[in-house]
Amino acid sequence: MNGLSDVRLTLHSQELAAGQKERARNELRNAPSGLSRWGLLWHRLHTRKALLTLTTDQLKDVGLTREQALEEGLKPFWRI
Repeated sequence: MNGLSDVRLTLHSQELAAGQKERARNELRNAPSGLSRWGLLWHRLHTRKALLTLTTDQLKDVGLTREQALEEGLKPFWRI
């Protein structure tokens, strides 16, 4: 590879990393403000458990299907 290709790969990898950081920031915006990292994990754990207990009518009110609720509710709390 020539030097120009190496530069392009480096710049592309930096753009990808920046995009991942922006995506993570956008997903964290849904959490209550002022939470520490541990508070955020605790919040996810309890809201995901609560999601598993909702009835079909309650899920319909929030715009989720039972399958979507199960998928989100069964995610580990450390995963966004």
